[in-house]
Amino acid sequence: MTNYDRFLSPVGRQLHESAIRRMGTVVARAKGDLVSFAPGYPDSTLFPWDELREITASLLTGADGSTLQYGPTRGYQPLLDALVGVLEARDIHVSADELIITSGSQQGIDLAARVLVSPGDVVLVELPTFTGGIAAFKNVQAELVGVKQQADGLDLDDLETVWQRERRADKTVKLLYIIPNFQNPTGMLLSLEKRHRLLEWAERRDILIVEDDPYGSLYFDDVASPAETRPLRADDVNGRVLYLSTFSKTLAPGFRVGWMAAPASLIERFDTAKQSTDLTSGILDQRIVYEAVRRGVVDRLAPRLRALYREKRDVMEQALRESLSDRLTWASPKGGFFVWATLPPGQTDTELLDRALEHGVVYVTGSAFFVDGSGHDTIRLSFSAPSPDRIIEGVSRLAAALSAVEMQHR
Repeated sequence: MTNYDRFLSPVGRQLHESAIRRMGTVVARAKGDLVSFAPGYPDSTLFPWDELREITASLLTGADGSTLQYGPTRGYQPLLDALVGVLEARDIHVSADELIITSGSQQGIDLAARVLVSPGDVVLVELPTFTGGIAAFKNVQAELVGVKQQADGLDLDDLETVWQRERRADKTVKLLYIIPNFQNPTGMLLSLEKRHRLLEWAERRDILIVEDDPYGSLYFDDVASPAETRPLRADDVNGRVLYLSTFSKTLAPGFRVGWMAAPASLIERFDTAKQSTDLTSGILDQRIVYEAVRRGVVDRLAPRLRALYREKRDVMEQALRESLSDRLTWASPKGGFFVWATLPPGQTDTELLDRALEHGVVYVTGSAFFVDGSGHDTIRLSFSAPSPDRIIEGVSRLAAALSAVEMQHR
């Protein structure tokens, strides 16, 4: 059997897998009845099946051969034009020349990493942060340095301390990667006051910000408002912010249609870099998404999404209070898909996971989201995909698993 290790490049040897995707493989291979709080999947019962079926049928009549042809690398032009309007509604003012369609926002992170980051450059990230971001930046051999979070988001004092420390070590600090709205994994919402201060800091320290915003429209109106999710990009007057978003959470993830808004000169670079990977994103997917935007499907769907995910959050928190309030602590999320919980003293995310799988429930270990090796006392529970009944059952199984670990320690 051929040993391929000697054929691998230095980058190939160091490629990093997303912990969330790895956990998805565990779930797929699991036997028997398993409640999954692991991947942040949307609820498929809310996919607009009838509207999408009608849109697809209208596109696949064969009257327009370009429907199934190759398309431009930067994206389907009518969709780019429509995104100008989508962003205007978020108070982000751009032209189509400042946009590029990506295969989900993950490709946008990858493009930013490949085009902007050199090996050894420092990329600042939230502590904890999204594993897909960690993988993308590590795969270009960046040095990832974590910045602490507080209840209202990124700790700006720690951000300055970290920047000063890295500069004293003569390191190049290029980017800050941040998820301001209902952050993955913590569900935190960056305060408006901090958003303004962060933009000022980036200008003063000559840093670019990669703003990842997949959850901004999924606020829970009992505790949050659209004004609180105002993108950093909306108040960026100096071209410091590269803004990423996606239709994966608001329409359906199977289309893999996301986008990046950035200065036109950078979009040109991203366009060129993208040509070496996919040449063009799926044009049929983009045309379906365009029609869903044009026909108002996405806008009509948004209130239903917010209502259902708010209900699921409530169900999970009630179940946690009834079964685990004396052992787990968490902050109630104001939007998004996740509850971020801290384990009792002496318990670890990895030890509990083994027991959880035995009891038929799975989550993502908190330590997977930390770039400094910490976080083993935390876990991420996603409430977005399971039904309310399955959420209640899953929490019951998690409580049984935690009890089993506690018994083992006695």
